[in-house]
Amino acid sequence: MAFSPQVLEFRKASVFALAFLLLSPVFALIILSFGDSEGLWPHLVRSVLGRYVSTTLLLMIGVGCLSLVFGMTCAWVIAAYRFRFSNWLDFIILLPIACPAYLVAYAYTDFFEYAGPVQGALRQLMGWHSAREYYFPEIRSLGGAIFVLSSVLYPYIYLLARTAFRHIPANFYEVAALSNRSIFWNIALPLARPAIVAGLALVSMEVVSDFGTVEFFALETLTLGIFNVWIGMDSITGAAQIATVTFAFIIILLFAELYSRGSKRFNDTSRTQAIQHAKLLTGTKSFFCILICLIPISFGFLIPVGILLWNVIMTADLAALREVWTVLRNSVYVSVIGAVIIMLSAITIASSSKVNASKPMRVAGNLSAAGYAFPGTMLAIGVLSCLGAADQFLSWTNIYLSGTLFALFFAYLVRFQAVGYGAVSSGLTKIPLNLMSCSRTLGLNAQQTTLRVTIPLIQKSIIVGAVLAFVDIMKELPMTLLLRPFNFETLATYSYQFAHDELMDQASLPALIIILVGLVPVIFLNKLLRA
Repeated sequence: MAFSPQVLEFRKASVFALAFLLLSPVFALIILSFGDSEGLWPHLVRSVLGRYVSTTLLLMIGVGCLSLVFGMTCAWVIAAYRFRFSNWLDFIILLPIACPAYLVAYAYTDFFEYAGPVQGALRQLMGWHSAREYYFPEIRSLGGAIFVLSSVLYPYIYLLARTAFRHIPANFYEVAALSNRSIFWNIALPLARPAIVAGLALVSMEVVSDFGTVEFFALETLTLGIFNVWIGMDSITGAAQIATVTFAFIIILLFAELYSRGSKRFNDTSRTQAIQHAKLLTGTKSFFCILICLIPISFGFLIPVGILLWNVIMTADLAALREVWTVLRNSVYVSVIGAVIIMLSAITIASSSKVNASKPMRVAGNLSAAGYAFPGTMLAIGVLSCLGAADQFLSWTNIYLSGTLFALFFAYLVRFQAVGYGAVSSGLTKIPLNLMSCSRTLGLNAQQTTLRVTIPLIQKSIIVGAVLAFVDIMKELPMTLLLRPFNFETLATYSYQFAHDELMDQASLPALIIILVGLVPVIFLNKLLRA
């Protein structure tokens, strides 16, 4: 490689410095957890910690099982069969991933609660006068949370399972047919198991990280426990100690995902690796396949979006539109700036790791993206601890970092660095190293090589990463809620405040805007997968 030792050392130092900065909230959280909680921790262990852990486990198991049913069923139907509207369904099955779970929870609660249209229509139709005269499932319950979270998280399993099913060679199916064995149970499912477990691990991590849904449904999970102890009991040390318990769940899920990717491989030794063609279905079978695919789509996207849209139409208010416009500008502002910061950091770390190609650099780059695996409430505690230490160091100046937009941008960088880093790293793997060497031979320095060679070649990956980071920031709730400056609202916090006060009509418009913005990365993702 033609880069000078000074340039390589500078890049190496910058990567390690950035990685340390991005991991500092995690380190701060661990250090803070060793502090004195003034007797609160023993009280939490005796009273509520067991309930936090058991509720989190039950929620993970329930969401995992229902997401597997939705995701694997749709994946097998789309991968194994071809029928009317199958290509269209292949796209819209992904739409629920654009809906934050807490917004879907708002919509379903407004629709199915006692004062909602469904129970109201039942009472009018059947002549009932009170809830004692009939039974209706309570949406604000563990079962309701499982239903809501599964309806929006199953695409993680669907994407990976569908890809695995489609890449199984045809001769595996032929052997199963000759042996009179079930193609799905004996061939497809065992071979796709690593991909399915990886998707299940991602779903479980999202469940552990969820704040808006469990808070709205009043479920005592570890994430909500962190929030309650920190804000309700004014004990950041106690919250940090609960967060360390959450680490165990995160580590187990990460190892499960890594194990699923690192084992259970299969090889096709034939010269031509023909892929099994989807079987054509018509008539009644085609209708049932369409129905199977539409069920999770309806639960996760069509029904909640329809509820929100109906609320917006029925409560149209110009004054509310003007107020939402102001909040939308705040959301766009922090999302654009945050996405730019994330992509600059990702380009710096990923390109430097690519140039150096040493194991310590790659490890540092991968660790810099670890923040995405942790719940936002946990990272908010770590960020606040880091910035508190920085404020003490800068006490002789008039500079304060806590409670400012800097705190938000730093939290977004820590949380969503993985989004930008993954996109840039994916693009860099397609660039031969000799192109960089040629640019140096032609007289370009390291900065010119990055600007004139590397970035133009990976600009699509950069755009994709920036769009994904933009949308993730737009719908992020717990960190924004805890770290935002006073009197600063985003669409996520704005809709949360109304929903928290049971003003669902006012919460519908900002919630609908967040979902519409979330459709952008789904379209990008679908185009990439089809390409």
